Amino acid sequence: MAAPMRKSNGSARSVDRTREDMTAKLDIILVGLNHKTASVEIRECLGFNDEDQDAALEGLNALDTVREVLLVSTCNRVEVLLTSTATEAAVEAVVEFLADENRIPAEDFRDKLYVHIGENAVRHIFRVAASLDSMVVGEPQILGQIKSAYYQATLKKTSGVILNRLLHKTFFVAKRIRTETGIGDHAVSISYAAIELARKIFGELEGRRVLLIGAGEMAELAVEHLIRQRAGDIFVANRTFERGVGLATRFGGRAIKFEEIPEALKDVDIIISSTGSPDYVVARGQVKKVLRSRRSRPLFFIDIAVPRDIDPDINRLNNTYVYDIDDLKGVIEENIEDRQQAALRGERLVDEAVIRFRQWYESLDVVPTIVALRRQLEEKIRAEAERTRQKLAPKLSSEDTEAFEKMAQALVNKILHEPTTILKKAEGHDNKATLLATTRKLFKLDD
Repeated sequence: MAAPMRKSNGSARSVDRTREDMTAKLDIILVGLNHKTASVEIRECLGFNDEDQDAALEGLNALDTVREVLLVSTCNRVEVLLTSTATEAAVEAVVEFLADENRIPAEDFRDKLYVHIGENAVRHIFRVAASLDSMVVGEPQILGQIKSAYYQATLKKTSGVILNRLLHKTFFVAKRIRTETGIGDHAVSISYAAIELARKIFGELEGRRVLLIGAGEMAELAVEHLIRQRAGDIFVANRTFERGVGLATRFGGRAIKFEEIPEALKDVDIIISSTGSPDYVVARGQVKKVLRSRRSRPLFFIDIAVPRDIDPDINRLNNTYVYDIDDLKGVIEENIEDRQQAALRGERLVDEAVIRFRQWYESLDVVPTIVALRRQLEEKIRAEAERTRQKLAPKLSSEDTEAFEKMAQALVNKILHEPTTILKKAEGHDNKATLLATTRKLFKLDD
């Protein structure tokens, strides 16, 4: 496999690139794969960890066809956002780079890739940041991951005028969608739904004491949500005490033995249970014994185990509430429907933002022509002014010389005022390309 071409460091190359960027259109391109197009095995092979991501970004930026670049690598997606004047060559260079860096044949993942160009690339990054393209619509993590990727691009100076503008617009759109649609307001995971139910019972969870029974993945996720809600003391009871100690230590909690659960019921407010026990871990009789000492303080059970850990008859006791996984699933289904409705509103906001960004992006066509026209006019007027000044040199004071220079600049501004206004007004109109071509031809800007 041929190695991707790299950028030259020579000064001649820099001059050529400046000239090319003045006359050639930079395309916005996105090359990537995600949880919808590629299996986790493929994503694992192509993903970059935090240590490798900086080097990968520098490597992508070194590709000869790449002008600006950003790399997003998460467990669910690997995406390269870039600009280039040679779209097909840039896409192929990125594919080869991913293959070389990860030591995997390009043919093993080529058919899993999607390539978005121009407006489609803009729409895609807006949707991703707003979590409209996520495995769980409305999840907030992806926006933070894109912000981190952009921060690295700014540190490495791999982003420029176009990607800077695009990413700032991306963050604005994502925030607007989250604020105006409420897309992230409703729980759509078992652990998060459990915490949301607890909030409905207690209002706020700050300071509430929690007992986790079981130390599996769901328990870990529940702890993370509880910490965000500033819950109070967290106790962990697990049949394997060592595992319970590990989870408790990790989150600043305290491990207790399984046999200590009945005693702990006197003091805690929330119990989340997720063991693999075939029998009830907490029975009605155990809870009834501690109610008097609790003095009518509510006790909230969340049972996310199958088979169930918590005796459902506990629900019949005063000030006790038991929710099992079916209750949680019902909440989640309702919330998913709410998020889907919010996503529809989010798509409309994305479409609006794409139109606005396109208008700005199209104006970039006008800028090189205006700059080239100004440069040409300045050179000619200054040359004529200099010839006149030299003829009059013996008679001119320093103030006269300064006046000559100001006159030259004023002439440039006055002559260019109308052409610049007309060219800028042409943005977004069908005749813009014709007008730009005619202007460049009349003034021989491409010679």
